[in-house]
Amino acid sequence: MSLNRNDLIKQMNEASGELLREKGYICFVDTLLRIGKLTKENHEAWLSRKVPYLERVIQVNLMKVNYMLRAFGQNAIKGGLLASTTVYMSRGKGPRTPLRFSKSGDSNIEEAYSTHYLKPK
Repeated sequence: MSLNRNDLIKQMNEASGELLREKGYICFVDTLLRIGKLTKENHEAWLSRKVPYLERVIQVNLMKVNYMLRAFGQNAIKGGLLASTTVYMSRGKGPRTPLRFSKSGDSNIEEAYSTHYLKPK
């Protein structure tokens, strides 16, 4: 069964709250993993460059993912969290290279995916 946007946002908010309590920060990729819209296997495949970009293996249609991504950032800022852009690098054999999140490679989308939100000190 496919979830509607409101159900996805509710799941995302619950998961990000749990992650914030556990880790002291949240990021969209961890949230997708927590709600089951990104499998550990697909995440590992992306980290090891077996998948060219993360959106290819997220198990939600891209219109909903983009909606979730915008809401994620807006909610974090409204919640008083501090934005910190993080560089995601590949793992495994060979040279470490920056990873892509989207097919387009648009800098705004890439930045939205790679931003972590931290509790203020």
